[in-house]
Amino acid sequence: MSKPLVTILDDERAIRDMLTDALEEAGFETLSFGRATEFEAALKTTAPDVCLVDLSLPDKDGLTLVHRLALEQGASVIIISGRAQVQDRVTGLELGADDYIIKPFEPAEVVARVRARLRKAAPAPQSTETARFNGWTAHFDRYMLVDDTGSETAFSHAEGEVLRLFLERPKRLISRANMQETLGGAAGESFDRAMDVRISRLRTKLGEDPKNPRLIKTIYGAGYVFLGDVSWG
Repeated sequence: MSKPLVTILDDERAIRDMLTDALEEAGFETLSFGRATEFEAALKTTAPDVCLVDLSLPDKDGLTLVHRLALEQGASVIIISGRAQVQDRVTGLELGADDYIIKPFEPAEVVARVRARLRKAAPAPQSTETARFNGWTAHFDRYMLVDDTGSETAFSHAEGEVLRLFLERPKRLISRANMQETLGGAAGESFDRAMDVRISRLRTKLGEDPKNPRLIKTIYGAGYVFLGDVSWG
């Protein structure tokens, strides 16, 4: 069995070397890059399992790159950044990152977060990669929503995690605590805001009326309920 591949994009050589040593000692393969252009060129022939991406890059905006990775790549994306403000973390998660690690960090923490993402992203049986509900088909293998006319709308990996959670538990209350436990991440304001944004974007993509959504209902003070009829496979 091949080792999982982790790519490291950071303009600081010391950080790249530190993460490379820690990840390879933990059994991962790694590729490291100091510039976004080099990283993007490698993606044309390489399919990483996890991408570690710094936001402060010399040749490209890191947030723009994270957003494109979330939409186009099947890899999990973990931001590693010195930007510690709540808004920076929320923005990164809104744009599709799966996790956000603040510098300075311990290499062992990064290794643990990478392992956690790989566990969550492990392929499900093929029969659970497609779900049908209320005129929609969700293809989790290619991150795509298809309506009954055949029109396609892409969703990010992060949005897909929330959508799958709803589709696996239709007509049941899902509390914020349930979401945090299932999806991971530290509980608190940044997690709650990130979930609000993901749910808002899913409602938009599903053509929901934000004032009176039919499928994803907010139960104030309790959580959410998905009201659709779901079939898998």
